[in-house]
Amino acid sequence: MKKQRGYIGIALFEPKTIENWGTVVRSAHCFDVDFICTIGNRYKRQMTDTTKGEKHIPFFHYTDLSDFSNHIPSNCEIIPVEVTAEKELAIFKHPERAIYIFGGEDRTLPTELTNNFQSIKIDTNYCLNLAVTASIVMYDRIVKSEKGLL
Repeated sequence: MKKQRGYIGIALFEPKTIENWGTVVRSAHCFDVDFICTIGNRYKRQMTDTTKGEKHIPFFHYTDLSDFSNHIPSNCEIIPVEVTAEKELAIFKHPERAIYIFGGEDRTLPTELTNNFQSIKIDTNYCLNLAVTASIVMYDRIVKSEKGLL
């Protein structure tokens, strides 16, 4: 896997379980993510983060969406990933610089995210686990980047 152009950030908005955080960190480390953040919940080391990703990837915590919005890098696209979105990941062209935002499985992302940014979804019969969804999006970005589709 070669280093992709631009950068990728992963943001978790009030994740339902802390175990999902550890799995997302592990996947982020595997897929060479540039930074991870939480919005509304604090990071705690988890057994599911077997690669000890916190030693290799910068982590940030934001108290709420306003705090997060004040710290977004310039020229970066925000991509909410939501089960109710219209655009499917399979046909999505990833931007060069992006932060993908994922929410807990038991609710949808706030409308201020889904109404103001282009949301994407993974077309499934039911809502996927947060960590699985994040891992699929990271993998899709890497594959499309390596095929020159980024």
